[in-house]
Amino acid sequence: MAFSSWWVFVSTFIASAASQSTTVSSNAATYTNPIVPTGADPWVTRHDGYYYMTYTTTTNITILRSQDLVDWSNAEVKLAFDPPPGQNYSTDLWAPELHNIADRWYIIFTADPNYDSPPPILDMLCTFACPAVNHRMYVLESSSSDPWESNYTLKSQLDTYDQFAIDGTYFRHKTGLYHIYSCWYTAYESWPANLCISKMSDPWTVESNVTERQLLSVPSNPWEKTPYGRSYNERLSSNEGPQQLTNPNTGQEFVIYSAARSDNRNYCLGQLELVGEDPMNNQDWRKRNEGCVFYQNALEDAFGVGHASFTTSPDGTESWIVYHGMRNPYTGWSARDIRAQKFEWNEDGTPNFPRPGYGPYEVPSGTNATMRM
Repeated sequence: MAFSSWWVFVSTFIASAASQSTTVSSNAATYTNPIVPTGADPWVTRHDGYYYMTYTTTTNITILRSQDLVDWSNAEVKLAFDPPPGQNYSTDLWAPELHNIADRWYIIFTADPNYDSPPPILDMLCTFACPAVNHRMYVLESSSSDPWESNYTLKSQLDTYDQFAIDGTYFRHKTGLYHIYSCWYTAYESWPANLCISKMSDPWTVESNVTERQLLSVPSNPWEKTPYGRSYNERLSSNEGPQQLTNPNTGQEFVIYSAARSDNRNYCLGQLELVGEDPMNNQDWRKRNEGCVFYQNALEDAFGVGHASFTTSPDGTESWIVYHGMRNPYTGWSARDIRAQKFEWNEDGTPNFPRPGYGPYEVPSGTNATMRM
């Protein structure tokens, strides 16, 4: 992407964010959703008094920085990575995430070489149409411990055994570092999309071979299928967008993932809990099969809610979910915007997510009122 094109994107974001700031109540103690009026696959992390957000732009990787979790109208904007043409990672960059590991920042993201359009000679190998067959996972590394002042360079392609891979994330555990991502069972299976895990030796190197890779979850429940409960094939049924969530009080480890299809009203969040000691043992994970843990609220026109990330309020006392959703479920991917809400914890240590909506809601605890003037 040329700089002029990126600046058009930035200018559009600033104008759009500024217009949405009018939805923030004149009472500085409340805000309304969306917090970003256009966008999907949001990742938010907090570091040294700032929130950093990345999300899918498809053409590059851009980082936003704000001191206010729920008002991005004055956010700073940084181009972290503008891929050169003609590479395997040049197009359709999806779901970037910014992680701090061993005093460096790593951006893990998905990309492909040809706008998600494989030639017929490749597409015909798939069980169903497989436009994402060439998507793979990549990692950028920062030049310093400062996520904003750093330059980011391509460190590596992650080994996913030359198979479809999207929505990868890091899972940190006392036994090591792991890569959890959305995978097909074989190279040309082309649905369903499952959750896979592999062991890493560092943030850019997978040490597990393909026989050691494990499937953690497959979309076996009606709410994980598209359309809801589809019985006669697995096309478009998905588990994707995995995110690690740790209970700050009990230390319980969860993977919250997205289910069904991201342009569909039924897109929602499912839950895995690590109940054993080995993340690579699929029997050490417990899946909540009863239903989505976060799902559409048709009474408030909040549809397609998913692909979440998690952070805390400025004072660290509250847990917050940042996710994308849509008001119009018939428009598909273009209708998605970015939202945030506080959530609680159940007595058994599992997350207790709210019903998605638009507010007004109280701003995160510890939000500096002067930043909202």
